Amino acid sequence: MPGKWLGDTQVKRYKELRRKFGQEVAANKMGISVRTARRIERQDWLPSHREARAWRTRKDPFAAYWETEVLPLLRQAPGLLATTILDELHRRHPEDISGSHLRTLQRRIRDWRALEGPDQEIFFPQEQEPGRQGLSDFTEVTELGITVGGQLLVHRLYQFVLAYSGWRHAEVVLGGESFVALSGGLQNALWRLGGVPREHRTDHLTAAYNNQTEQEELTRRYAALCEDYGMRPTKNNLGESQENGSVEARQGSLKRAIDQALLLRGSRDFADLEGYRRFLDGIVSQLNRKIQKRLTEERPYLHDLPRQRSVDWWETTVRVSSNGVFRAANVAYSAPSRLRGYPLQVRVYADHIEAYYGSTLVVRADKGPRDGAIIDYRHILPMLRRKPGALLRYVYRDALFPHPAYRTLWERLQEECTEREACRLMVGLLDLAADGYESALAHHLEALGEGELPDLESLRQALRPVLLDPEDPEIQMPTLEIFDQLLTEVLA
Repeated sequence: MPGKWLGDTQVKRYKELRRKFGQEVAANKMGISVRTARRIERQDWLPSHREARAWRTRKDPFAAYWETEVLPLLRQAPGLLATTILDELHRRHPEDISGSHLRTLQRRIRDWRALEGPDQEIFFPQEQEPGRQGLSDFTEVTELGITVGGQLLVHRLYQFVLAYSGWRHAEVVLGGESFVALSGGLQNALWRLGGVPREHRTDHLTAAYNNQTEQEELTRRYAALCEDYGMRPTKNNLGESQENGSVEARQGSLKRAIDQALLLRGSRDFADLEGYRRFLDGIVSQLNRKIQKRLTEERPYLHDLPRQRSVDWWETTVRVSSNGVFRAANVAYSAPSRLRGYPLQVRVYADHIEAYYGSTLVVRADKGPRDGAIIDYRHILPMLRRKPGALLRYVYRDALFPHPAYRTLWERLQEECTEREACRLMVGLLDLAADGYESALAHHLEALGEGELPDLESLRQALRPVLLDPEDPEIQMPTLEIFDQLLTEVLA
């Protein structure tokens, strides 16, 4: 049975003991045999200085096939795996080649690639200059499982990074990698930073657009944005993400920091989107505190901000349909029913939309997911009061409920009530929520026991207490003698 392997440290330790004790005592103290001790004393080199063995201890199973079959395959397709080549050789020579020869083949292919194989791509570390470059990139973070109000939040993060100091800014993006998201995120970052680098780099964001016209429009607007801020726009070569390495590496560190913070928090659910944004800002601020020294070095090299922000929205004209909704950026939004048939000017921002009738803001809503719907129940509630049965098969019904508790109750009502009763009760609850009791009502619905349904009349009395008319006060008119007495006292 072989003993333990002796390295340089063990050999040196034995020789130190040997100078103090006899050979047998030193060997016992080291836990080795006297025979091994004699071998160590005969050698003048350390184990790490021993030359590698250049001879084979067993027959090479690939000797007959290496030059004629294996090398031609490797030269034709250098990316072939050893397992693929072994399977092919076993098919050709089942009597000589088997699966037990895989490790031998892997060693031979590794040595061939090191000595004769194709050149591999290497990366060139770059020396960063302070104030020279800022980078922008988007990353998908839905896999982190973040939920808002119990619903999975499908979103990306936009991140801006200074290449020299590593200062960063990140924010939530609910849509795709659009110019609006880039413009809004970049300007938010620069104004928070308080300065502008000489160059701004992105990857090929045009991949998010469907046709050449959209790509040309993006290029034009992006160049104008950089010109407003005095930055030189650059982009990495298509498919070469390492050229954007200063921000690509920080995408991973940001997602790890978010994941760790969520683990410490103990929950991945947030009451609202604003709460999640505050949570993200806290993480980014904590990361930025670690690079304050380098940021202080870089600040003098940053250019001044312009007088005001550039436009970070795009505008489109829509018309409110007979359904009381309009579409902008492939999302359906509700509008007050009185605007049916009227044209609206819609400004689409990175995280919200604003709809104007003339110069009057009539709708402001968070930006919804592509092909989704953002429906404000208050817009259609006047019509639902008249036609509560329309709720049953309303196309946008699921987007109508202001809180998951309402949606859960609706599912229960469908199982336990008739269609007519379910619609009337649900519309009554929405009517009550619209009076300013949306949150309180949601808490009440969440507290309902299994099989328990809300009593609409009791809720109305509890949330809308009846105000008693005040009694008419009794007014007594003063007599003239009182005024005479007052004048006499004043003159005196």
